[in-house]
Amino acid sequence: MEEKTLTKSIKVEEEQLAVSMGSGGLAVLATPAVVALMENAAFELCEEILNNDELTTVGTAISIEHTSPTPLGAEISATAVLKENDGRFFNFEVSASDAKGIIAKGTHTRVSVKAEKFQKKADEKFNG
Repeated sequence: MEEKTLTKSIKVEEEQLAVSMGSGGLAVLATPAVVALMENAAFELCEEILNNDELTTVGTAISIEHTSPTPLGAEISATAVLKENDGRFFNFEVSASDAKGIIAKGTHTRVSVKAEKFQKKADEKFNG
């Protein structure tokens, strides 16, 4: 399988700090913000691969180690590398870095679903 990669970059803003997100008490990049950027890179890569208006992917698993703090205003990049595509399942290695190096790494799994059917199921979850 040809390895496919996508990288997303952002500047750390106030709303992405741990103290703002409620995931910690310091003014450093929050782990949930790192996870969101990693997931976004994987999601966008899946959208390119699927290239189908009826299908999308949902995240089903993520496991990361967030090993280095990043302050407000710093630029960070998250990269998703597709390691395996087994039917509906997309397995990624994900990493994030700032100007000083790797700040987080791990794995992420997404599953393709029929977008309209999945959304309808979610919307009707508590209707009966």
